[in-house]
Amino acid sequence: MPATTTQTFDDVDKALLTEVQKQFPIAHRPFQVLAERLNISEQECLERVGRLKAKPVIRQLSAIFDTRALGYQSTLAAMKVEPDQADEAARVINRHPGVSHNYKRNDPFNLWFTIAIPPGESLEQAIRILHVLAKGQETIILPTLRLYKIGVKLDLTQQETALENPEDIYDEKRRMSAKPPLAPQDIRLIRVMQEDLPLLEIPYAVWAEQAEVTEEELFAWARRMEHLGYMRRFAAILHHRNAGFKANAMVVWQVPPEQVDAVGEQMALFREVSHCYRRPVYPNWPYPLFTMIHAETYSACMEVVRRIEERVGAFAHKNLFSTQEYKKIRVKYFTPELDTWWKEIGSKVILPNK
Repeated sequence: MPATTTQTFDDVDKALLTEVQKQFPIAHRPFQVLAERLNISEQECLERVGRLKAKPVIRQLSAIFDTRALGYQSTLAAMKVEPDQADEAARVINRHPGVSHNYKRNDPFNLWFTIAIPPGESLEQAIRILHVLAKGQETIILPTLRLYKIGVKLDLTQQETALENPEDIYDEKRRMSAKPPLAPQDIRLIRVMQEDLPLLEIPYAVWAEQAEVTEEELFAWARRMEHLGYMRRFAAILHHRNAGFKANAMVVWQVPPEQVDAVGEQMALFREVSHCYRRPVYPNWPYPLFTMIHAETYSACMEVVRRIEERVGAFAHKNLFSTQEYKKIRVKYFTPELDTWWKEIGSKVILPNK
């Protein structure tokens, strides 16, 4: 795992870190708006955010876009490689710019990564190429069949309710409803707002100038993108281990097909569950329901599993803990890196016949 440090947070830090994960203000002076919520000055707010980024606890402050709504294809994939080759295989996989997360986990399928590719590309072909390059023994593709929840929102205050309001859970129907196609200006603004927000009193003015729009036009565009479901929210992503959440478990559940949706909707309510998905099953992988759990310790993760079982019933499951974080970044949309990867690497791979 990457080196982590023991952090000490006062109550204001905890409140700030919890708040900015939910929704960061899109306003002329956003740090002033946030400061008012925390009963501190704008300058103190800026200094605290700067300190928490330097630690580093805050990974990035930016727009969080919906991959599928933008027309990208994405999936989780699990690869089985020789244990002593895992590090090298991960290095090869990480070179693909669409790979945003890559972990070693305690399972025969020991490498787990997510990959996104732009419209018009073949997701299956990209994964087959990575399988060959990484010398995988076996790879299963686990796309999302239904998304019940997405979004890491760690509670550092310990004052949030144990279960979230269903209205705050991901609304897939609204997100995936018919939308007007993205215009060139939309893509230009996406490229700007997916970057890390400048730590300035008036940061959006910098972005507006880069996008050749006014601040008010940028704000109106952001509200429209969120309303349409292209943007999930504007918020902070944390280095969760540096924030004190040193354990994360991907718990996969063997739930009968007719019960998966009802059970998934209930599991998604747990605040410690950041992601909850339905995925396909295979003869050697009979687990359609995936939950990502973040907690301070291994035992705390197991306590969440116990509470979930208490609510939905006991189902056969695996607790897959990450033993190595190889990559964790935000996917950059509408950038040329994928074309470069294809020309330099992907196009040179000869795939075996299926």
